[in-house]
Amino acid sequence: MNQPTKPSTENPLLDFSGLPHFDTLTPEHVAPAIKQLLLENRALIQQLIEPATPATWDDFVQPMLDAGERLSRAWGIVGHLHSVNDIPPWREAYNALLPEISSFYADLGQNLALFSKYQALAAGPAFTGLPAARQTIINHELRDFRLSGAALAEDKKPRFKEIQETLSALAAKFSENVLDATNAHAEWISDAADLSGLPEDVIAAARAAAEKDGKPGWKFTLHAPSCMPILQYANHRDLRARMYRASATRASEFGKTEWDNGPLIDQILALRAEEAQLLGYANFAEVSLATKMADSPAHVAEFLRDLAKKARPFAEKDLAELRAFAKAELGLPTLESWDMAWASEKLRQSRYSFSDDEVKQYFPEHKVLAGLFRVVESLYRVNILPDAAPVWDAAVKFFRIERAGELIGQFYVDLYARETKRGGAWMDEAVTRRRLAADPAKTGLSSGNQATIQTPVAYLNCNFPAPLGEGENQRPATFSHDDVITLFHECGHGLHHLLTEVDELPVSGIRGVEWDAVELPSQFMENFCWEWDVLGGMTSHVDTGEPLPRALYDKMLAAKNFQSGLQLLRQVEFSLFDLLIHSDYTPGGGQTVQQVLDAVRREVAVLVPPEWNRFPNGFSHIFAGGYAAGYYSYKWAEVLSADAYAAFEEASQSLGSTLDAATGERFWREILAVGGSRPALESFTAFRGRAPQPDALLRHSGMTVIA
Repeated sequence: MNQPTKPSTENPLLDFSGLPHFDTLTPEHVAPAIKQLLLENRALIQQLIEPATPATWDDFVQPMLDAGERLSRAWGIVGHLHSVNDIPPWREAYNALLPEISSFYADLGQNLALFSKYQALAAGPAFTGLPAARQTIINHELRDFRLSGAALAEDKKPRFKEIQETLSALAAKFSENVLDATNAHAEWISDAADLSGLPEDVIAAARAAAEKDGKPGWKFTLHAPSCMPILQYANHRDLRARMYRASATRASEFGKTEWDNGPLIDQILALRAEEAQLLGYANFAEVSLATKMADSPAHVAEFLRDLAKKARPFAEKDLAELRAFAKAELGLPTLESWDMAWASEKLRQSRYSFSDDEVKQYFPEHKVLAGLFRVVESLYRVNILPDAAPVWDAAVKFFRIERAGELIGQFYVDLYARETKRGGAWMDEAVTRRRLAADPAKTGLSSGNQATIQTPVAYLNCNFPAPLGEGENQRPATFSHDDVITLFHECGHGLHHLLTEVDELPVSGIRGVEWDAVELPSQFMENFCWEWDVLGGMTSHVDTGEPLPRALYDKMLAAKNFQSGLQLLRQVEFSLFDLLIHSDYTPGGGQTVQQVLDAVRREVAVLVPPEWNRFPNGFSHIFAGGYAAGYYSYKWAEVLSADAYAAFEEASQSLGSTLDAATGERFWREILAVGGSRPALESFTAFRGRAPQPDALLRHSGMTVIA
């Protein structure tokens, strides 16, 4: 069982007998542990490539997986702490070992002897007798070896390896620059009149932030819980303008030179283009799509431009209505970028007679979590219970998932924004399900609740506002409906990882799933946030305890697709920009990245930000995450997720609820349980009984007819 245990070694990072030892782990543990694991892995590889080692699963592949998991788990803990506790000692420990880790994996991917062993295994008579999941793993390994440069000429490999190592360092620096630039800016308000329009809890949080710094007045930062309410609610237009500009120019030439991501962007793109050329691809987008469902950059571009064409009339209508309202009702003849969220909120309140802040009061944290867990328990016949584990911050919670009293997974929930935590929301693996070796003691791994199955563990991370006050005077954290949707989204990723029944590590949970299908389970979960039988049971007014009124829910539902055309075009804009800079752009050539974005906006956008907006400089998804030439995946997977959810809507016509356990059982069996053991399209078709169709996405977005 994955329970907290005392470290079996002096270095807690080398103890794999249970959960991570966040209570005893320090930055000083990183270098000795990672260096030892690298030595062990290199020694094993030397042994495995010897001619005396048979090219079989048991003699060759399994030992690689066992040793590789120890390294990936240990480094995963270090990477996690770099993301959620980015204090100088942890940043230094991470960056000090990042070059060695990058070098190891670059060497691994280029190891021709290993590649040859996998080729021999794939060509051998035993291959066809292997289980389908193991055949998939071997085929994926062959593909990944090619993408890692194993088949390159020997004189090309050093340069390819250098590119990999440099890209890892640049990605880390990009992310750190965004965080440092975010933390560096503060807006200090001394006149209470300047706070007009802001929700009380936002004002209280700003006051608490100022008190923490020992200063009077109110302190606002660029972290989302502080910045976004200003843009959405503050009547002080100049305050909105200052915050918008500070946010839109983060990590750019308008700030500290050492935090400017502009030069890093061209370096990253140039190295990716060179990598693609070395591998024999026309551009990096083709490299990226080699592991995705889409078959070519042209295919993706066609998909995005078709979406833009369908959404544009709705977006134009959205913008025309907003401009007319702003001019007639708000005294704004010209609508600037820093007015958009504020004017949109005013229009929504005028049209639907409610505000996001009004809704937020009905979503205290404890009710939201309970409601989320009820959805999961109803759909998949599981139980979610509080559990205990060492954590990296006192506010982190820990839970376990059981089915029929048997442990099947555990997860951490880190909900609140902190200065030491990178922005956004994400799920990550702590432990992945797998079948263990016959003698777990030899691998240093837990045997799990079952005799030979290692139970998975996940991290769910968000950046929501924290509770206000302390002790008896503490006011619970309350979440906006968008926050609730975000939490459901990340939980969907977590369920993909936790509810898998695949026992082979490389295709267990989200591993091995095509990147443009990995958002299917997460976006699928978002749909339940709009169901009355879900919201009715997960709301309780923070002051009165009253549940969400049906009348307010009806207004929310009526407003669900408010400005959906603008929102969809914005996602297409980001996706097409990402695709084009990775397929049709030459760093240092006649165009800049910003000019590519400007051209994309001329093609698909109806609203263009100021010329000084530096959106690319903070686009961590593609420059510091895994979405390079893959940001389109959000919309691609949304077609799948909306169509999948339509099956629950169809079931609700007879059952009266989308919380249908029978349909949930099929979704679990055909989508979640199989992980990456088969192509995502096969999994979807097995669940839906046919290929995916875009109708449900357009219907859910309110874009079936033009009003």
